[in-house]
Amino acid sequence: MAIKHNQQIPHNHFRKDWQRRVRVHFDQPGRKLRRRNARLAKASAVAPRPVDKLRPIVRCPTIRYNRRVRAGRGFTLEELKEAGIPRKLAPTIGISVDPRRQNLSTESLAANVARLKEYRARLILFPRKLGQHKQGDASKEEVSAAKDTVTSVKRSLPIVHADTTIKEIKKSDMPAPIEGGAYRKLRDARSEARLAGKREKRAKDKAEEAAAAKK
Repeated sequence: MAIKHNQQIPHNHFRKDWQRRVRVHFDQPGRKLRRRNARLAKASAVAPRPVDKLRPIVRCPTIRYNRRVRAGRGFTLEELKEAGIPRKLAPTIGISVDPRRQNLSTESLAANVARLKEYRARLILFPRKLGQHKQGDASKEEVSAAKDTVTSVKRSLPIVHADTTIKEIKKSDMPAPIEGGAYRKLRDARSEARLAGKREKRAKDKAEEAAAAKK
């Protein structure tokens, strides 16, 4: 709206140096290279420890996206218990834990337990101090072999993969549709349950009237 009072003309700022404020992204190839070098530097700094933590396989929420699988926040306590991994040990060996998540299906539980067992079978634990091996640590031969194949240890298990235990339902496997529609079926069942007493009383009164008319 225009300014009232003394009919002052609005200040139109048409002399801004907008060309000096335009942001361009001509440095994308350079940034890509810097990010790659940073990833490699981080991987070599933490080697032979994996760069990323192991994440569970979860379904996306809502009906719209639940056909997709993705990496979750962390494994549940039930999954760790089934895999035989103590909950306090899991974060120290590169396994993410989410105590708030719940298992709502046996399929997801079985898939993530198998994922944990596969990771634990491939895991090579180095001793914290040289020459002081504890229970569960790798032997000297395994340690030397792992140092030679750091890249294979780091990428031993992908974060998300198509698991065989989680499958999408085919259209042919779906149940046959209900005649007249599921909504109509539910409404009819609700109506029958609600009016059962009135209909019984009406039928009883009608039978009594018919018996009285015959007499």
